[in-house]
Amino acid sequence: MNVEQQFLLQLRLLRKKLAFYLEDIETPAGRAVDLFITAIVLLSSVIFVIETYPIPAEWRQTLEAINTGTLTIFAIEYLLRFWCAERKTQYFFSPYALIDLIVILPFFLRLVDVSFIRIFRWFRVLRLIRFLDRQTLFGYINTQDGVIITRILFTLFAIIFVYSGLIYQLEHPVNSEAFSTFLDAVYFSVVTMTTVGFGDVTPISAGGRLMTVLMILTGIALIPWQLGDLIKQFVKTANQVNTQCPGCGLSFHDKDAGFCKICGTQLETAEENKNLN
Repeated sequence: MNVEQQFLLQLRLLRKKLAFYLEDIETPAGRAVDLFITAIVLLSSVIFVIETYPIPAEWRQTLEAINTGTLTIFAIEYLLRFWCAERKTQYFFSPYALIDLIVILPFFLRLVDVSFIRIFRWFRVLRLIRFLDRQTLFGYINTQDGVIITRILFTLFAIIFVYSGLIYQLEHPVNSEAFSTFLDAVYFSVVTMTTVGFGDVTPISAGGRLMTVLMILTGIALIPWQLGDLIKQFVKTANQVNTQCPGCGLSFHDKDAGFCKICGTQLETAEENKNLN
């Protein structure tokens, strides 16, 4: 094997290793990568919210420098993921890749400030929740039902946050009195999506009105569905008891359950536990 072949072999091994750690959530290194990217996403989203408020010029410069750093990290991550992808065309048109591209291109091409769209990258947290088992979700959520409830709550929060960022971006330049800060946009989004419609804050731009229509449609179609699932999950959880499965370790089961719903192992009843004690 010549030098060039050895170099190509090492390059392929490096690409496979990077691809593994970018997607892995089981090993400490893989989980650290996911948590680091999640922290950067949260930081960049907080910066966008802070920048909607009147702050000193030096603070704004510092936030802009941090924002530049986070976007640079996003760009490096995107390029690494693209390089590691086996099917690059399929990866390029995947939802996560398109979201990443939307986030980084406007900044580097100096087009228009749509930095708030990086909130879509938060959906990687849902991927993390989906693949983590019930006992390793940061040590705080240790039941399957808890993961489902967290996912529903996060979905509701993400929808409101994204719409708030969109309506603020559209309305603030032309209607700064009504949409002076991000909190004003959140208030308008919640009122609109719950179809309360107080009418004290109204958009005046064509884009803002179109976004309002989308908010109303989302509120009619999606919000009741998510809230309904959340209520059903709470009712289901209320009807469960703490009975640990001796097979897989699942902690909560229905009151009348005789077998584990995950592995099928027979459960010990409360009476049996009492007799053993």
